[in-house]
Amino acid sequence: MDDSTVPLGNRLRGTITPPCSKSYAQRALAAALLASGRTTLRGIELCRDTRSAIATIERLGAKVEIIDENTIAIEGGLSPRSSSLNVGESGLSARLFTPIAALADMPITIEGEGTLLHRPMSMMVEPLKELGVEVRDGGGRLPIEVCGPMRGGKVTVDGSMSSQFVTGLLIALPVAERDTTIEVEGAVSIPYIDMTIETLERFGVEVMYNEGDYTQFYVEGGQEFKAIDYTIESDWSAAASIMVAAAIAGEVTINNISTLSRQADTAVCRALERAGASLIIEENSITVAHRPLEAFEFDATQCPDLFPALVALAAAAEGVSTITGIKRLRGKESDRGEALRAEYEKLGIDIELDYDEDVMRVVGGTPHSANVDSHDDHRIAMSLAITALRIQDEVVIRGRESVAKSYPSFFEDIESLKSNEGE
Repeated sequence: MDDSTVPLGNRLRGTITPPCSKSYAQRALAAALLASGRTTLRGIELCRDTRSAIATIERLGAKVEIIDENTIAIEGGLSPRSSSLNVGESGLSARLFTPIAALADMPITIEGEGTLLHRPMSMMVEPLKELGVEVRDGGGRLPIEVCGPMRGGKVTVDGSMSSQFVTGLLIALPVAERDTTIEVEGAVSIPYIDMTIETLERFGVEVMYNEGDYTQFYVEGGQEFKAIDYTIESDWSAAASIMVAAAIAGEVTINNISTLSRQADTAVCRALERAGASLIIEENSITVAHRPLEAFEFDATQCPDLFPALVALAAAAEGVSTITGIKRLRGKESDRGEALRAEYEKLGIDIELDYDEDVMRVVGGTPHSANVDSHDDHRIAMSLAITALRIQDEVVIRGRESVAKSYPSFFEDIESLKSNEGE
């Protein structure tokens, strides 16, 4: 893609700090709930998913004080104040807080909203029963009622669809009465399990496993979470969208991110390099600049949240790009593979989905103006907005407000980066 194909008023230049990692934030909120004492979380972004997690831990007994717009304090202590939890549209919160709720010796119903009501939760039912929890589920969907206490033991978990329930068990079981061995079959999104283990270590909790082998975990029961002061790093998922936008339409420095992070979406750097973008990597920042982009191959099986941003990158690259891992897209906020194909077709970009080979093929090209739909999916809204930078005329994105789920200031940040004519 030649830089002249980006309308002058849409070119990006400047510096941005993405919101904090909501994946780390939700893990830290859950751990703070289970800790004795006062935990302080700094650098936190109060996006929709994080607000849902805060409301959930309050219902489970935590006392939360919002100190300022980026700092909260939590007095921990699992002591449910309600028989129901509404986790909003957060799949992580649903699968994270269900095992924690199952530690209590009372019935608690986990409910959700919107697209979450259609996402699969069946992987939780049998393992919780194996651990002594009474479970009533809605046919593999929310709402799910659990009644503990979950005491520990031995359990087998299907990890082939998501690692989020594994995360929930790893955070909940250290305070269970008995030790637990977790056998995980077909683990995916392994970097997210690493994030969970890192968070547990921060709070003084140990999980044993063979490094590099995510098939078996040993969790000693009766451990104590320690209250800590913790600054949460920026979100690589959010950063990835800005990085791709920069690769397509200018030069942007993204602060407060490190390639040493355990977040899965650091992998976006490999995709950008393969596509031919310029990357300058420093200790706590990365500068991404546009260069002529070429088709690339990338396996996103372990980082499926990158798909929408990678589609925007591939659409701007010369040739046909191949992205592996589309089977991971069906259980997200939307059927992301089908949604991306349908919406990019409206923009004049061809996408082929090959479920037999588990790949998506994106034909790079010049997009045109259209009215498109986010499918109420924050990542698709951001992807479409990135591609819209390449279009002179207006692109209307229905449901663009869905970005509030993870990155409320996304559109404001993009506008702040747009360079003025003549700069």
